[in-house]
Amino acid sequence: MHDTGTVAPSDPAPDQGEPGEGHSAQGASRHARRFGLPIATCLVMGNIIGGGIFLLPASVAPFGTISLVAFAVLTAGAIALALVFGRLAQRDPRTGGPYVYARAAFGDFAGFLAAWSYWITTWVSNAALAVAAVGYLDVLIPVNDHKWSACAAALVLQLLPALANFAGTRYVGAVQLVATVLKFVPLLLVAVGGLFFFDSANLGPFQASDDSPTGAVSAAAAILLFSYLGVESAAVSAGEVRDPRRNVGRATILGTLGAAVVYLLGTLAVFGTVAHEKLVASTAPFSDAVDVMFGGSWGGTAVACAALVSMVGALNGWTLLSAQTPYAAAQDGLFPSAFGKKKRGVPTVGVLVTVVLASLLTVYNYTAGSGGVFESLVLITTFTATVPYLLATAAQIYFLVSGQRDRVHRGRLVRDSVLAGAAFAFSMWLVAGSGYAAVYQGVLFLFVGVLVYAWMAARKQRAATEGH
Repeated sequence: MHDTGTVAPSDPAPDQGEPGEGHSAQGASRHARRFGLPIATCLVMGNIIGGGIFLLPASVAPFGTISLVAFAVLTAGAIALALVFGRLAQRDPRTGGPYVYARAAFGDFAGFLAAWSYWITTWVSNAALAVAAVGYLDVLIPVNDHKWSACAAALVLQLLPALANFAGTRYVGAVQLVATVLKFVPLLLVAVGGLFFFDSANLGPFQASDDSPTGAVSAAAAILLFSYLGVESAAVSAGEVRDPRRNVGRATILGTLGAAVVYLLGTLAVFGTVAHEKLVASTAPFSDAVDVMFGGSWGGTAVACAALVSMVGALNGWTLLSAQTPYAAAQDGLFPSAFGKKKRGVPTVGVLVTVVLASLLTVYNYTAGSGGVFESLVLITTFTATVPYLLATAAQIYFLVSGQRDRVHRGRLVRDSVLAGAAFAFSMWLVAGSGYAAVYQGVLFLFVGVLVYAWMAARKQRAATEGH
């Protein structure tokens, strides 16, 4: 993805250790290592695919196999978004992703909104991932017998990926690579192996609902819309990626395509191995598919192991991303300065704050009972996650329409315009799919951010005035 017609800032210098780190540059380099293309691709794939895939076939089965059409449409939108992120990162390969692009196009306020909404998404999602992972852990070790043992397990599941982050980017990358391999082996086993046990009689009707074909596709898409959240992972961590102008775009495309293949083949394989009537009522569709393929009743244990590894890998990647965007904003004076310091290539304060907030939310989940606040917060993230996408794609459209020579490749103007339009439409679809409650409550969270922005912008202005 070379772009000889673009003038952009020079690539960041190789990591020579971070200010304030109490080790030598040589010592820092052992723990802080830039991600190559394979690790960056694993970061994207691992963050896109968490634990939701293990329930997806049953979630869309009531609509019939027409849901595969919805998957295909969503995949096209996700790939368009991935290509746009690749183009944006090629021109501005700094850590922060959507924050960097929104701020470059629309100024500090838009950049802050992108950073703020993305940050909320990451730490709330980490709490939700940990709570969901406990459900899979309980299949292997009975931890749900008491709420406090379940809570302790959820906190440990958050702490372990955080420790990998504190150890440095070298270890984050290693954990991400191992977790991605361990999760994709069983998923691909079902996705590919299931094709040998495929029976078209299990598929059921093409359209199982009473809706029109368009309505059925839209209804299925509403469930599937958030399957591709995480496509921005390499762009957010661009500053930690080796040769980011080249590798961020490639990792984003490869990671998105890899996730799409697993989603589509896995769903198709489960559709073809588990009878439609059983699949509609299934609470563990991949387990049912494994039991059909290989006999016995060990499918639940195997899938629980794969899901647990998958979610720990996602926690590892999302923990890093939770600190990267505030880091970029802190560099510009839009987040507290403590977020802008790194050790071993990782913004450790951002990681620490994320772990604390996510842990508090996790404890609240187990103490609040049926209050529903935790569920509401998770619902809100379905909206806040899409705000950075919308701002980033709008930034790309702004760069294209304004004709900025340093940000637009003239020879690719038409192609980039089509992709930007498709990515913007996909982002709007994500916002619409969040639902009225999520949008309403999410906007309230954004308005709280406006107060934070006012405080940080005032401090930044006062510092600039006193500096003259």
